[in-house]
Amino acid sequence: MSDLSLHKNARRLRIYISESDRWRGRPLDAALLETLKTNGLAGATVYRGIAGFGAHSQIRSAAIEVLSFDLPIIIEVIDTPEKIAAILETIYPMVREGLITSESLQIVKYTHRFLNPLPADRLVSEVMTGDVVTLTADLTIYAAWKKMLETRIKAMPVVDSKRQVLGLLTDEDLLERAGVQQRLSVAIRMDAAEINQELSRLEESILTVADVMSTPVVTALAGETLGVAAARMVKAGLKRLPVVDADGRLVGMLSRLDILRQIADTRPLEGSAQPPLEAVKSLGQIMCADIPTVSQEDDLPTMVEKFSRHDSHRLIVIDDVGKPAGLISDSDIVSRVQPARRRSILEALRQLGKPPAGKETARDLMSPGVLTAAPHLSISEAAQLMLSTGRKWLVVVDEAGKPLGLVDRQILLEAIASVYPGEKPA
Repeated sequence: MSDLSLHKNARRLRIYISESDRWRGRPLDAALLETLKTNGLAGATVYRGIAGFGAHSQIRSAAIEVLSFDLPIIIEVIDTPEKIAAILETIYPMVREGLITSESLQIVKYTHRFLNPLPADRLVSEVMTGDVVTLTADLTIYAAWKKMLETRIKAMPVVDSKRQVLGLLTDEDLLERAGVQQRLSVAIRMDAAEINQELSRLEESILTVADVMSTPVVTALAGETLGVAAARMVKAGLKRLPVVDADGRLVGMLSRLDILRQIADTRPLEGSAQPPLEAVKSLGQIMCADIPTVSQEDDLPTMVEKFSRHDSHRLIVIDDVGKPAGLISDSDIVSRVQPARRRSILEALRQLGKPPAGKETARDLMSPGVLTAAPHLSISEAAQLMLSTGRKWLVVVDEAGKPLGLVDRQILLEAIASVYPGEKPA
């Protein structure tokens, strides 16, 4: 790809010549095109006019009754101001009769099809999950949390009797506004007594789903394309969208995972051209270099502090030589310490107190094994690798196996969604 993709401002060069013009015995338009390509311009387009007149005031036309073999030709080039200025030095002498113009313009999008692996033309209805567990607005938070625990679904649309979407309830909503003490991924790893204790406390609450749900809800239409829906999801910073039909009735859910599966399932067609290396987006280009790490010997207070500092639910555990040895999540910590200490740890993770001291280290609490990949791996291959292994994180490592960056599902989604940034206010 040309460095044009890195520039918002560019210049457009237009060259007006005639079919009969020559350069060293060749048609001038062909000679100019080859010169532009040789000098590394981003691209050029040649237009053949159907009629026109120039400096000689002689009308030339492609009409049968006025057939002419000296029709006007326009060559259009768009690139950075620096490249346009440089190429003018070369092509200026080649145009002995004609017109050359140059103007400023703004680049909205410049890309290659290999940089966009998402099948954006697929319909949302072809990709969405159709079997949706729903809630009603008058349901108590006790009943809603119990349903989440039973189904292990942490986001449920709230609908009325006509399946019109009224809101969306997530475990984060219950955590922030209903007094639930932990996220669903943590709760399902606690023992039955602790879960029942939480439910008993919620049973006394008068709050309903309507009181704590998120509203208004960003939705996707079943009949719109996946590219549009994916861009909306990224711009709104969401992991899922309820899908509605033309009448606004809920028909499915579109999740981040549903979208990533589309690129993970994509296979190159047999005999299809291989993309140039510079036209494939790699992990090294999209990874987050801010890696939340702890050493194997770090204690519990250090781990909790790292969770808070990085605003993350997972940490990478690094061994003595700096290589990834395992992952540790907040749910790992809660489920793997003694029950008597869990409440204080949950409060510490929510920054409501300090974690209790203990002998546990990251080595004791981590899940061994980390999914790693080289920085040159393409995002399509990374999606295939992550989904086939059921991993949410992938650590990008150098040749020595030491971490360079981190890629998760959100980073992958942002990399494949074609989002128009819009115009910035003046």
